[in-house]
Amino acid sequence: MKKILPIIAAALMLASCGDKQPKGNDNPTEKPKKTVAVPQFNADSAYQYVAAQTAFGPRVPETQAHAQCADWLTGKLNAWADTVIVQDFRTRLYNGKGIDGKNIVAVFNPEAKKRIVLCAHWDSRPFADHDPDEANTHTPIDGANDGASGVGVLLECARQFKVQPVHENLGIDIVLFDLEDYGPHQEQAMDYYDDENNYWALGSQHWSKQPHVYGYKAYYGILLDMVGGSNPNFQKEYISQGYAAWVINKVWRKAAELGYRQYFSNEQGGIISDDHVPMNQIAGIPTIDIIDLHPESSNGSFAETWHTVNDNLENIDKTTLGMVGSVLLHVIYEE
Repeated sequence: MKKILPIIAAALMLASCGDKQPKGNDNPTEKPKKTVAVPQFNADSAYQYVAAQTAFGPRVPETQAHAQCADWLTGKLNAWADTVIVQDFRTRLYNGKGIDGKNIVAVFNPEAKKRIVLCAHWDSRPFADHDPDEANTHTPIDGANDGASGVGVLLECARQFKVQPVHENLGIDIVLFDLEDYGPHQEQAMDYYDDENNYWALGSQHWSKQPHVYGYKAYYGILLDMVGGSNPNFQKEYISQGYAAWVINKVWRKAAELGYRQYFSNEQGGIISDDHVPMNQIAGIPTIDIIDLHPESSNGSFAETWHTVNDNLENIDKTTLGMVGSVLLHVIYEE
């Protein structure tokens, strides 16, 4: 993805949201919690998981690469999680074409009532419509950063959850969304502009309406998207702030404590339509989007590789993967 929402529409959407922090949580006046041993995030391992995904080729739904990667992801998660659920669904693209998708859900501590959902999208863009070379604009992309990076971080987290389980009273659900990045080609974007329908984030829209467990609720959610680029700028994305300011503040404080203040900026980020939107609006789960934003970029406020054929493994930075993964593990294990 992603698309930038008009500021007026977003403001109206967020007007009634506010900062709905659960009572008594993440309060700076609370007594310090006991020290918890947090496992070391392995950036090399996360990088190899990104490499393995891109090795299948572009993971465009209903292709062989997509099917092979789905089997690989399911197998990996089955080795670590208590339960893995593959949520097959059928939906409709912007052009009216029906298409099949797969959301992959890994469940840890299924009996725990307090749950946190971690997510990313695992499909890749079917066309490099922002590539500077016009000859490439209908070429599928590897999606190393836009998709695979977030999945790679979550796979390494899942491995750590197996090695050192989180507290038995805390349940973790990792959801890998499909069909996030199959919105209309840039050349046709205005032809399919529709205030009533979002043609992006189709997998998360489906899961938010029909989660893997009937009546599913989570304490909060964290979405990872484009978390593998060099010198990232993780601003406080606008919609995340509107629906889940207390979550974003919790995560950003932890990043600062770990020495990453330079990369987890306190600047107000843009308005991004991503998988966290249906999670907030439909599922009612306060969810934030950790996403690399570059307002100065010529490429829609995203990295210059976004939706180009250069979104490949060569442009993935292990340091960034390690930074994001470390923050995530500390937030989870210290919850």
